[in-house]
Amino acid sequence: MKDIQNLHDDRRINIRKVGVKTISYPITVLDRQKKLQQTVATVNMYVNLPHRFKGTHMSRFVEILNRFHGEFNLKKFHLILEEMKHRLDAEAAHLEIEFPYFLEQQPATGSIGTERYECRMHGSLEQTDDLVMEIDVPITLPPISSNDEGLPRSMGLWGYARVAVRFNEFIWIEELISLVQQGITGESGFSDSVETLCKQLGKALVETRAIGWFRVEVENFASGYSTFAAVEGP
Repeated sequence: MKDIQNLHDDRRINIRKVGVKTISYPITVLDRQKKLQQTVATVNMYVNLPHRFKGTHMSRFVEILNRFHGEFNLKKFHLILEEMKHRLDAEAAHLEIEFPYFLEQQPATGSIGTERYECRMHGSLEQTDDLVMEIDVPITLPPISSNDEGLPRSMGLWGYARVAVRFNEFIWIEELISLVQQGITGESGFSDSVETLCKQLGKALVETRAIGWFRVEVENFASGYSTFAAVEGP
């Protein structure tokens, strides 16, 4: 059968993106405490094709994914991008994965809890590679003194901090979460101002040697609307 996708194309029109989206795929990510954590990701894979090709075989994207057995870390991410670019003879390769990450922690109530964090990794490879890690960290209301019945107010969801970073060196997902949580608390305690929280998080990230670039978005869920602030650096 003739390979139509790899036939020469004389129209000289570059296809900016061609690939597959929203692949639900079981993956393994690094876990500092347990070494590995099994989760399920939504995966997008696409390439930029030179004008000389009509297209590409979409099945090749999934073949490449299967070859790496769903193992994702900084090194594997780069290798997958290299494989995509080479096998598909592409000008650039792009890979996006989104997955829930679960972390056991000790809430203020004293009982063991498991928190879910939405994580995303965006990678591109043209001449050099670029990898951005993004994570959503829930912001909860701190406990306050008890009410007239002697019961403490339960912690509720105040909003979230969405933090995207480029790394200078390896950092665990747990370390990034902890760094964000410390920035939320700040030196003077919790602030309900999105502007103040953004500044506190920016200060914590810019002082971290392992992080070369960051973007922070803080959103507060108010009644009928939300407030928002963002900062980028360094």
